[in-house]
Amino acid sequence: MPIERRPPWLKKKIEFSGSKETAELLARRGLNTVCREARCPNISECYKNRHTTFLILGKVCTRSCAFCHVAKGTAPEPLDPTEPQRVAACAREMGLRHVVVTSVTRDDLADGGAGHFAQTIKMLRQISSQPTIEVLVPDFQGNRDAVAAVAANTPDIFGHNLETVRRLYHLRPGADYRRSLDVLASAKKKNARLKTKTALMLGLGETQSEVTEAFRDLKSVDCDFLALGQYLRPDKKNTEVKEYLPPGMFEEYCRIALSLGFLHVESAPYVRSSYHAGSYLKP
Repeated sequence: MPIERRPPWLKKKIEFSGSKETAELLARRGLNTVCREARCPNISECYKNRHTTFLILGKVCTRSCAFCHVAKGTAPEPLDPTEPQRVAACAREMGLRHVVVTSVTRDDLADGGAGHFAQTIKMLRQISSQPTIEVLVPDFQGNRDAVAAVAANTPDIFGHNLETVRRLYHLRPGADYRRSLDVLASAKKKNARLKTKTALMLGLGETQSEVTEAFRDLKSVDCDFLALGQYLRPDKKNTEVKEYLPPGMFEEYCRIALSLGFLHVESAPYVRSSYHAGSYLKP
């Protein structure tokens, strides 16, 4: 049964101080962020601390996942060839030590935007402070050459989100559970130096056994890092929340995941795939 009232543990302070400056810098550079386009609940906290996740390939997605607030459409805008350079310039100006780059899904492009990701990594590698780089890619419609094109440029973390358990993949039209696992497997096969990462949203109606099965499936493709967070409905147009998991359940899932061999797990209600992203690479 869908529920709307949020429990006490989901109360979150909005951070106004410092967030305006980050928003203005991003606007000045003409860059999109998933923080804004997806209505991330952590946006004020991250902007205050001068953190962000760059959203490349435009801001219109060719998929229509039921839980996502990013704009959807069948005819997104053409790629901007200056975007990779502008992302790097903004990351340099912000003084980012860990840069996270994600994108909308672009099924209209032959390579799904893989070349644009590769060029963005190359531009970021030219920053003198040498920040670590994390990419969070779409599934490229299962195109392994596209996956390889990104992996070959050796981002420090190669991410692709499984998002939910196998039974609930009807919430992701156009996506496929096994295909998403194959994206992670293909990246490691192309470049064994990569650390791979994924995320799951909880509270969509999944069971504990299904979540544990997803953990095992992810370890079968040697996934290194895992982020677990509570699904929060961004808009009434999106699918309903089926359950608010108590913090103790997130702690239990963290324990299970670590016992299965994940190298680092972030698991709490407000965790998102790029939340505290730099912590995954710390010893």
